Amino acid sequence: MYTQELQQKASANLEIFDELKAKLKWKVSDQRILMMAASMYVVNGKTFDYGRFVRLADYIKQEVGMFSSLKSHSRFTIAAMLDVRFANPREKFQELRRIYKRLIETGFRRGIFTYISAMVLLSHAKENGDFSDDILKTDAMFQKMKDEHSFLTSSSDYPLAALLAQNDGTVTELTDRTEAYYERLNNQGFRKGNDLQFLSHILTLDEHVDVDLLVERTSHIYQAFGQAGIKQKTKFYPEMGMLALLPEDLVELDVISQIIDELNKHKSFRWQKDITTILAINLFMSEKLADSSLLETSLYTTMETVIQAQQAAMLAAVAGASAAAASSSS
Repeated sequence: MYTQELQQKASANLEIFDELKAKLKWKVSDQRILMMAASMYVVNGKTFDYGRFVRLADYIKQEVGMFSSLKSHSRFTIAAMLDVRFANPREKFQELRRIYKRLIETGFRRGIFTYISAMVLLSHAKENGDFSDDILKTDAMFQKMKDEHSFLTSSSDYPLAALLAQNDGTVTELTDRTEAYYERLNNQGFRKGNDLQFLSHILTLDEHVDVDLLVERTSHIYQAFGQAGIKQKTKFYPEMGMLALLPEDLVELDVISQIIDELNKHKSFRWQKDITTILAINLFMSEKLADSSLLETSLYTTMETVIQAQQAAMLAAVAGASAAAASSSS
């Protein structure tokens, strides 16, 4: 059902985007960054305050070195992530920098993907504040991913490696499960490539459901996309995986279509059809997390992690593409 709450979330997403666009149009040329930042506030249920947000972004810019990727528009991505997750974002940024430095020392490349990986680790901080084991496991996960798919795996996969490292299983167990999804989904007609690898990682985050069952659900979701008038693009594979993790009776693609229509009332969103579809699914998923039947289950925690994975990967992809475009134009 397309509830009043969902309509309000879609409207709030547009309102925050409009404010960001009006006030940052000379600082952020890629509107997708602002769309993603706006959605983070709505999906995480955080009140948006432009003054607080921009002061945090300016603080980040002042704190980093001359050649840091956070001197550019990427600082707005990190500012949004810190602002929606922590009550003390400036202190957490300093902790983020320490984790980032440790990742670099371990062999990760400098840049936005490593910053977002550090954010993933920071968001799953242990009580003792020691990230050593998580960093080592993240590195091991990434190296194993490269071993399995050397041509597909790049620094853009750092955030997913960090999220998978939060699971209890060993690196071998996790990658074996990921490979099982990859091969079985390919046998079901899903095209090999980065998007299928991402989908396989998304499904691996849920350790409690049988592989064959999730493959069947994901295939069903793929077919349902077409029936609902949503394009069955490979770039939507991760979103199909997110929806497949929900109990089947909670998946309402007609409602997602209505959210897409609501967002498309805004001209900027009509020109960004792919990200609009992804944001609509994020808004839908955030509403389902409030469902009383999920709140007390292990699936709730899994779904929170999955939404974080999708947000982290999308933010990294958009920020990375924008940085590459800015670099080539200069």
